Amino acid sequence: MKSLLMFLLLSAMMTWFMFSPIYKHVLIVRQAVLQQEVDYLLEVGASGDHGYIDAAMLQASKNRLARYGLNPSSVLFSVSSGSGVSATNAAKPLPRGTSLSLTASYPIEGLLAIDRLIGLAPPAASTKLKATGMKMSEYVP
Repeated sequence: MKSLLMFLLLSAMMTWFMFSPIYKHVLIVRQAVLQQEVDYLLEVGASGDHGYIDAAMLQASKNRLARYGLNPSSVLFSVSSGSGVSATNAAKPLPRGTSLSLTASYPIEGLLAIDRLIGLAPPAASTKLKATGMKMSEYVP
């Protein structure tokens, strides 16, 4: 009985040691992809040509993220400006010097559930990866 218990514990530990780094790598890559997309959108949105981040830009971003395996409907964006004015209105871009902030979030989707094998509680199902950034608008009317 003791040897059977030791076998089960050793098997669980070996499984966790083999597969846990893979899931954590996926988590790290997803975080990096989200941050890269936020940085790109801010670079384009705060440029002298735009001064805003509209719905079409956000949809194109979701399509790019889908190529990395993320579910586009699960990606949530939050766009704001430092002055409180809408930062998504293409008809009224943010003037130069106004901050443009963007936050993207994506659920973890149970990637760390394998940690239960060694007794660690995985994060709640509502836990999300978040990437955020801020850039000053360079738009001059």
